[in-house]
Amino acid sequence: MNETVINRFRLMGLIEGGSLLVLVFIAMPLKYWAGFPEAVRFVGSLHGLLFILYVFMIVYTTFKVRWSFLWIVSAFAAAFIPFGNIILDRFLQKTFK
Repeated sequence: MNETVINRFRLMGLIEGGSLLVLVFIAMPLKYWAGFPEAVRFVGSLHGLLFILYVFMIVYTTFKVRWSFLWIVSAFAAAFIPFGNIILDRFLQKTFK
């Protein structure tokens, strides 16, 4: 059961991390270099929703798997770093086989 919870968390992390990458590397340049602010408005809103779902998933996973405080902080911090969730995913794969 813990493996299923971790796999769901990993998927949500990759989706949320992907939305951050789209926001930072596609939507932001479109806003500032191409004069297309609607890209940030749309992608930013979507990323905000995914971030909230990701935080709920951290809470859910913490209760189901009994994560330590370090895992909670690491999962939360990964959401703010481009490619952070990909790195976290690698650690999760190694730790929760």
